[in-house]
Amino acid sequence: MDTKVYELINDQINKEFYSAYLYLSFADYYEEEGLKGFANWYEIQAQEERDHALIFRNYLHENGCKVKLTAIDMPDKTFSNYLEPLEAGLEHEKYVTSLINDIYAAAAEAKDYRTMKFLDWFITEQQEEEDTADTMITRMKLFGGDARTLYDLDQENAARVYNTPSPLANA
Repeated sequence: MDTKVYELINDQINKEFYSAYLYLSFADYYEEEGLKGFANWYEIQAQEERDHALIFRNYLHENGCKVKLTAIDMPDKTFSNYLEPLEAGLEHEKYVTSLINDIYAAAAEAKDYRTMKFLDWFITEQQEEEDTADTMITRMKLFGGDARTLYDLDQENAARVYNTPSPLANA
């Protein structure tokens, strides 16, 4: 595997674990605010981010590469209203998309077609992640100011269940 591609993928593992920490901090905020449904949504999101790290980890191992785990930064966001974590989530997903794009570009430059194909799943996943985050912001802006509809949104988020991502389910 090309050195630059390897380093970017290995770094992505650690960034995905950071994403899990970040989303757990969002879950904690909502839990402490009494919105257990939103907390559930972000707990599951954190689990998905951990899974993304494992998918990248497995890919490195499948290609005979050593995984180097590094320290994970502590999330540093604080919130003063229910909308802020959602906006921070969209901002973070756009950042992750840029990281995936950087790996893809490095793989394309190295003519590493296997890695490019591997990344296709993440490209689709990031499109879904950004769309979902944007929808959550829109719905909070439309309905979050009313206690009854905020309760309904919270109940909707409480119904979210974890699904193993297909690259792990098929591993």
